[in-house]
Amino acid sequence: MSIKQAIIAGVDEVGRGSLFGPVFAAAVILNDFHAQKLINFGLKDSKKLSKKKISFLAPIIQENSQAWGVGQASAREVDTIGIRIATEKAMLRALQKLSKQPELVLVDGILPIRQWKGNQEVLIQGESKSPAIAAASVIAKSSRDELIKRLSKKFPHYGLETNVGYGTEFHRKQIKCYGPSKMHRITFLKNIPLT
Repeated sequence: MSIKQAIIAGVDEVGRGSLFGPVFAAAVILNDFHAQKLINFGLKDSKKLSKKKISFLAPIIQENSQAWGVGQASAREVDTIGIRIATEKAMLRALQKLSKQPELVLVDGILPIRQWKGNQEVLIQGESKSPAIAAASVIAKSSRDELIKRLSKKFPHYGLETNVGYGTEFHRKQIKCYGPSKMHRITFLKNIPLT
């Protein structure tokens, strides 16, 4: 008889440094079998994956995880409470959407989720060390990219379809020209002289 595997959720965020839109987080619970299956499909640190590969992997992760959830915190929340607390809120919202209660949460990076009452560990370069964190990163990135792609049609001036809200030279130039939209993080625009 095998020892019961602990229910471990990997958590990661995306969009923390973006000038536009919400910060996203995802939480994913995998067992060893499905973790290996996803690695065989090419799961790794999402920064090393193409957009096409992320789009390919996201539904496979959803099908093969024991549970997954996505949370976000809006640009207004980022401006009101700051990026750290907003990121933690997005992570908590993702964890709250899991259909299973994790016994341990693994958080990518160096900052714990201060509002999380259960067990947690932070993992520097966690995407390379934990398949669950890598899976969470892919889900968060895929979910956020889909939203920004839809919003790019509503806010066409900023090149969101290519920069996904990050502060490229073109994006900054367009903010100077057209001003920020209601989805921009005003607190992130202090170094951009607005007309």
